Amino acid sequence: MNPATPPQFAEHRKRRRVASPLPHHFHGPQSHSHVRQESRKRRLYSSPLPRHFHSPQSHSRLSQRVRRFFQRLPDNFFAFDMGNWISGLFGGRRPKDDGLELYKGMCDAPSRDLTVVTDEETGMGPLLVDRRPKDWSRKAALDAAKPQQWQKSEPHYKKALEHARRNDNRFEERRIKIRIEEERLAEIRKSNRGKAAKEDLSELYKRLTVEEENEVRECFNARGPSSKVLVLHESSNIEVSKEKFQCLRPGCWLNDEVINLYLELLKEREKREPKRFLKCHFFNTFFYKKLACGKNGYDYKSVKRWTTRKKLGYELIECDKIFVPVHKDVHWCLAIINMKENTFQYLDSLGGMDHNVPRILARYIAEEVKDKSNRIIDTSLWREEIVDDIPLQQNGWDCGMFMLKYIDFHSRGLELSFSQENMKYFRMRTAKEILKLRAD
Repeated sequence: MNPATPPQFAEHRKRRRVASPLPHHFHGPQSHSHVRQESRKRRLYSSPLPRHFHSPQSHSRLSQRVRRFFQRLPDNFFAFDMGNWISGLFGGRRPKDDGLELYKGMCDAPSRDLTVVTDEETGMGPLLVDRRPKDWSRKAALDAAKPQQWQKSEPHYKKALEHARRNDNRFEERRIKIRIEEERLAEIRKSNRGKAAKEDLSELYKRLTVEEENEVRECFNARGPSSKVLVLHESSNIEVSKEKFQCLRPGCWLNDEVINLYLELLKEREKREPKRFLKCHFFNTFFYKKLACGKNGYDYKSVKRWTTRKKLGYELIECDKIFVPVHKDVHWCLAIINMKENTFQYLDSLGGMDHNVPRILARYIAEEVKDKSNRIIDTSLWREEIVDDIPLQQNGWDCGMFMLKYIDFHSRGLELSFSQENMKYFRMRTAKEILKLRAD
């Protein structure tokens, strides 16, 4: 004690130090801000606690916030808004229904069993939840709570059998119609094959002369560099070298140069005799890959300039048929767009089917006609024709020749009346036509 301090003041300071307890973590003189904090704590501790607080108080921030929150609550708050408070306590936003659905879930009660009444009706607070059904008598409630009496139901299979028997007559009628249509289709095919066979004997299977056969064999067995050009088609700028020409020998796969040159010869044949052959367009072997395999898949812009009227002299909508060669890695197939019958055909000499090809060509022809002819056609109404009676190859190398003969016969408007036995002759005939740059 300072000797200059009067005794009465010293006793007063001593009583103040004893009356104000220091916190357990105090280690020195308190600053003014710390004193203010301690005074706020004393006021908080001295406030009355809610009725349900019976445990010792902690000094955490969460407990302080909870206590402050309870101080602002009205006395009748816990009658209804507890669910909303719980959701807010765990960081969720305040629900639009003010916690009603949450509370329903906590009570595990259906919505029709909950009735909200006001203090005007009960006099017990602003909002209360009454779980008693409104306007329900006790007897009605007990009757509703009784379990329903079990009743034996009819087996499901009996219902299904009865439903199926109703359609028996219609099924039988459809079976008869299908059988009649199949018989008619078989007769049409038989008659068409007979007509085609007569023309095939006179034109499509005409034997090569001795000179023609010798010329072809000489080209197959000729000496000299393999890069020697045997044929040059000036209008298309396609050249076939000795090496490329060898693919027409039996047992070899056809290459792009030979196929594309033969298609050019078919175009010229049609122009020479337009009355004898259908008006067709022959895409080359690079068209479909360019159309369907762009950077993002389908790419019409990459082939948009291939079919201008300036280049072709006509528009695709004027054609009877459009032929699209399709190369499947090591296998040749053919797609046909029939503009007159509004159908798509897919011909595979192995008997396969790729439904993606007709879908891509349907999209293409719709955009092509709109761009070049300024007309709109709905290709979704076109029919995808399943061709199941085509000649099939019996080896692993004649797919390209089968594709060329599919095109040749369809461009004549004939049925496909050839087989694997004719492939050797067709190879020699195609080689002869390429050497002469003229398709018969």
